[in-house]
Amino acid sequence: MSTPFSSTVHADGVAEVVLDAPPVNALNSAGWYALAAEIEALGRRAEVRVIVIRAQGRGFCAGVDIKELAADQSLIVHVNAGNYATFKAIHLNPVPVIVAVHGFVLGGGIGMCGAADIVIAADNASFGLPEVDRGAMGGAAHLQRMFGVQKTRYLFFTGEMIGAPEALRLGAIERVVAPEQLRETAMGIAAKIAAKSPAMIRIAKEALTGIEDGNLEAKYRWEQGFTLQAYMSPDSAETRAAFVQKRDAKF
Repeated sequence: MSTPFSSTVHADGVAEVVLDAPPVNALNSAGWYALAAEIEALGRRAEVRVIVIRAQGRGFCAGVDIKELAADQSLIVHVNAGNYATFKAIHLNPVPVIVAVHGFVLGGGIGMCGAADIVIAADNASFGLPEVDRGAMGGAAHLQRMFGVQKTRYLFFTGEMIGAPEALRLGAIERVVAPEQLRETAMGIAAKIAAKSPAMIRIAKEALTGIEDGNLEAKYRWEQGFTLQAYMSPDSAETRAAFVQKRDAKF
């Protein structure tokens, strides 16, 4: 896979990162590492005041490349590390990060939203963590940062999706707009933030992150500790095979 995103820094100090990894923006281990490095590097640039992350294609992000893992299960360690690095680069970035989503927002897509400062969604966006159905763990800490505890557990256990209008009603996202207005809305909010004192915004970002309850990175790392256990279970092999073969799992 070539670099699965493009990156541009605009004159107003807004950096725009656009995922573009057809067909579903599911990144392999190298892709997650590259994305993390780019987001982290942007935050270190003095001229960058806000970062906007969005995507091309049918949906925002389908998570990890399951086919890569099916071919080599040992890569789960690298995928986990790449996910962790990406979400940390967003959450602990010294500048605000806005994530603008459309279509499906799954797995790693949830991680990016849950790590972000602001989430804008197209009205066709739907959020979900199908980890249980794919023999993996992770992402619930980020989902729980968006939704309440019981809603997170319901979505995690059932694998059901939740649409953007309901996510807005529950306070999980900032705004819902028509798909054709998504980029304009996200960039407009970013420009409003970028026009303020860059020093004050960076101070505010650090302060707001510091007063959060708990440690998001530690929570996510705890979850990831169960991924290897999940991968070693007999049921996990069946769930992965069923997903790759596009059939219902049998237990």
